[in-house]
Amino acid sequence: MHDSIITRRGFMQIGALALGGLTLPEILQARAASGSESSDTSVIMLYQHGGASQLETYDLKPDAPSSYRSVFNQIPTNVPGMDICELFPLQAKLADRFSIVRSLHHDVGIHSDGGIVVLTGKPPTVLDPTSGSKSEHPDFGSVTSVLKGIGSKAMPPYVAIPRKPYMTRPAYLGLHHSAFETGDPNAESYQPPQVKLAAGRDREFLSQRQTLLQKFDRLRSDLDTSGQLDGVDRFQELAFELMTSPDVAKAFAIDQESDSLRDRYGRNEWGQACLLARRLAESGTSVINIYFNTPKNGEEFTNWDDHISNAGRPGHFAKYMRVRLPYMDQAVSALIEDIFSRGLDRKILVVVVGEFGRTPRLSHNSTGTGRDHWPQAYSALLSGGGMQMGKVVGATNSKAEYPTEQPHTPQDLLATVYRHLGIDPSLNLTDHAGRPVPILYSGKPIAGLL
Repeated sequence: MHDSIITRRGFMQIGALALGGLTLPEILQARAASGSESSDTSVIMLYQHGGASQLETYDLKPDAPSSYRSVFNQIPTNVPGMDICELFPLQAKLADRFSIVRSLHHDVGIHSDGGIVVLTGKPPTVLDPTSGSKSEHPDFGSVTSVLKGIGSKAMPPYVAIPRKPYMTRPAYLGLHHSAFETGDPNAESYQPPQVKLAAGRDREFLSQRQTLLQKFDRLRSDLDTSGQLDGVDRFQELAFELMTSPDVAKAFAIDQESDSLRDRYGRNEWGQACLLARRLAESGTSVINIYFNTPKNGEEFTNWDDHISNAGRPGHFAKYMRVRLPYMDQAVSALIEDIFSRGLDRKILVVVVGEFGRTPRLSHNSTGTGRDHWPQAYSALLSGGGMQMGKVVGATNSKAEYPTEQPHTPQDLLATVYRHLGIDPSLNLTDHAGRPVPILYSGKPIAGLL
């Protein structure tokens, strides 16, 4: 076949690859069925990679034996009966604006594999004890990118701050449905991602690329006689606008916020990430995943993997949590307060969660004290999304070992997230082999929050 001739079937196959294994009509049909085409909602997830201890955050057990109970005291909140860690005094004042799910559980105690379960809703086929596995299915951000697409102001649908989780990938949806990584918004040299595009050379390249797209569009228009490609022009325009839109540049310009508000969030990676996330959600980004792991500031600021000698540092894990938790308290409380004060609490849902919890029984050896991996019970905080706030959903036993009331799975949590985003998780995507794959195999929205 002459290389200047493209069959209509060949073009449709190329289009299917470009749209993540789905043809454009299938994408539009799925969006219409889910109602997501007009859904102006966003999710900000603070993903606590490493697995935060339920016993030192939102499910303290002050009456448990000393070998189990939290190393911290609990404090009351402004919601009677909802007690949380003493290192969360700012959140304690805002408890009527968030709810806690204490009964999450699954059975994968490996960092990457547990993260895959929590972020995609699907377990890996083969578990990798080295935590080097990569997801075979897209995470909820990539799924949302496909079904909701670029926003009306050309905002990227899926953003990761400062970088995306290492264990997930868009898989059969295509690389263009990966998270758009922002870098550290607290860095002194931080600039909105579009700054480099202002250079003439880059803009010239974009103009040339747009010219090529226009030529391709003319070829496509000649081929398309049945109208099945209606809408592609607009999608391509939006993709170009993403790189040149002043609205996108404005959303990323975190330095436009007042110094007092930036101080309220905290002048550190977590605080400024939460502030940037609010700006992006407010402007139309559907999913913002904050990699709530280890900020650069603070030598003792280790991640959430609080086993003995976390990150090779000896001693009691509480030493590191005493540094880490106040940063979290400041960032999370500022984000919640800011969202509610701006009347965005129905539009934006905040989710704070990791891949699992920590062992209820403390571990000791000659180098220190810690808690190991424990997927059998862990907690999540949710705020906004038009859901019921000031509630505790579910419970664990007296040692925080396993759920005893209203047990919920990561799939239930994702179903709750998809519900807020206006996405029907029973819809099918298509894998590389052309097989239908449900967005979720199981899971129902958490009734106690609705």
